[in-house]
Amino acid sequence: MILANSNAQPVSNVTEDKLLSSYRTHLRGERNLAPLTVRNYLDDLQPFLEYLALEGIGPSNWLTRLRDFVNRNGSTQVNQEYRRLVRSYVSWLLQEKKTNQGKRNEAEGYARASTVRCLAGLRSFFRYAIAEDYLPQATLWSKGSLSMTRLGPKLPKRLPQTLYQEEARALLDRAQGSPDEVRSEPLLLRDSAILELLYSSGLRLSELVALDVGDVSIEQRTALVTGKGNKERIVPVGRPGMECIRRYLEHGRPRLAASARVQALFLNRYGDRLSGRSIQEIVRRYALRAGLSHGVHTHTFRHSFATHLLDGGADLRVVQELLGHASPATTQIYTHVSQAQARKVYLAAHPRADEEES
Repeated sequence: MILANSNAQPVSNVTEDKLLSSYRTHLRGERNLAPLTVRNYLDDLQPFLEYLALEGIGPSNWLTRLRDFVNRNGSTQVNQEYRRLVRSYVSWLLQEKKTNQGKRNEAEGYARASTVRCLAGLRSFFRYAIAEDYLPQATLWSKGSLSMTRLGPKLPKRLPQTLYQEEARALLDRAQGSPDEVRSEPLLLRDSAILELLYSSGLRLSELVALDVGDVSIEQRTALVTGKGNKERIVPVGRPGMECIRRYLEHGRPRLAASARVQALFLNRYGDRLSGRSIQEIVRRYALRAGLSHGVHTHTFRHSFATHLLDGGADLRVVQELLGHASPATTQIYTHVSQAQARKVYLAAHPRADEEES
């Protein structure tokens, strides 16, 4: 039997802004999420509030009205009412919801991937509201709920994009400079260090941006990285990568630094911490110069890092630790990538790999 919370807090005076503010504090303080992740969680919740307004559950006493809606057929039917609500919301997202640009995609509503993301944000918010006794409990919101999984749209399984080792080498070589390169030496040294570190250590973009000078040990060839949930890990840096960092620290960064107070490892031309957007642009620039036009981005280096480690015989658990994954299941996809790459190479290289049977 599903029962509503017996110690529920009074919600008649809880405004939308107050609840979202406390939810934001929860994401930052208790879950230790990065500011950008917190913003994404809140942004992904906005379509649901828009949907509630269309259903007549507007900003005025909206939490009370939502609670009454879920409880309308009694505490034993709460789970079913939640299911109806989520099913209707997902249907609206897929079929009627317009994008921020006011354009509809080919499915007439949100893309499936965007819908799945909105649903994940909704789960996080409802779990918080239930934990705070603002809404009644139900098994639908439990972690690992199969019912919730079935309510969301299915996504095609896509393997992460990776670079061949030759492509990665060509891209890194482009950052070493060429006769027609117009960038100054400090920027070339910085860009080379960034690309080498992305590929050598498989860092996330946010982890690379957050690196300070003191996080890098030239002698031990390691970097102290702060990952998701403020979890720290020490990652090894390859010899070529650390040599690029050393040259940048000696001959590049001092010429970019405007103040000794800025501890960021990678600086922009004004002496401030380099932004994630700028790093993405750096990757795009050198990928194009290397002749790689298939949408190379910062995470492509991370995918390639993991796949090439597995191709070289690395243990899956080791790769998990290096990537900072909480679960080996997250790392498991790279075994499929490695197998797919092996098959692709086989079909392209073996003389009898693709001959039709006579």
